[in-house]
Amino acid sequence: MTATLHYLYDPLCGWCYGAAPGLRALATAAGLPPLTLHPTGLFAGRGARPMDRAFAAYAWSNDQRIAKLTGQIFSDAYRDGPLARFDRPFDSTPATRALTAVHRLAPTREAEALEAIQHARFVDGRDITDPAVLSETLAGLGLAEAAAAGVDDETLDRRLAEGRALMAETRANGVPTLVLRTADGATALPSDGLYRDTDRLIAALRQAASA
Repeated sequence: MTATLHYLYDPLCGWCYGAAPGLRALATAAGLPPLTLHPTGLFAGRGARPMDRAFAAYAWSNDQRIAKLTGQIFSDAYRDGPLARFDRPFDSTPATRALTAVHRLAPTREAEALEAIQHARFVDGRDITDPAVLSETLAGLGLAEAAAAGVDDETLDRRLAEGRALMAETRANGVPTLVLRTADGATALPSDGLYRDTDRLIAALRQAASA
């Protein structure tokens, strides 16, 4: 059995944004097992919630920890924009829907699209719960067809169920989670490799791919 690599994520997850450089390295490195992304709906559906001052303060505090660990930028535009929009929900459903459209039409570009959507929120301070912002972001990557295609609820629910099933199979506690599947089964890998020592992680995955 050929080894495969799987990445569990939610587009509103600050830690997933912190892992973006590591994911980019995995997506572009040669000699690795094939990589597939899986949204889990952590902040979609029942996981969605209203944005309020208490939650915004909690999120910003957590974001500062992520920034210190990873060097990723959480801008003032983000703090004063999406985190201060108490009339908008904290709901990853629209972004997950957009990324599922990319997955269907250009699956090898999903990691790139995810990073662009994360950048739109955490750096540019744009509202990625707004379908118009998502369409513009994808169009800027040359993915206008995916932006226009849309995804129905059944397809979205099925994809989220796949991500949650993989999370349950590996007993993962949250996202981001990197999973390696071999003939021996699926194993969740330590998340440190997504934030630092990415070269070591890539070397280990190359070895697994050649085994």
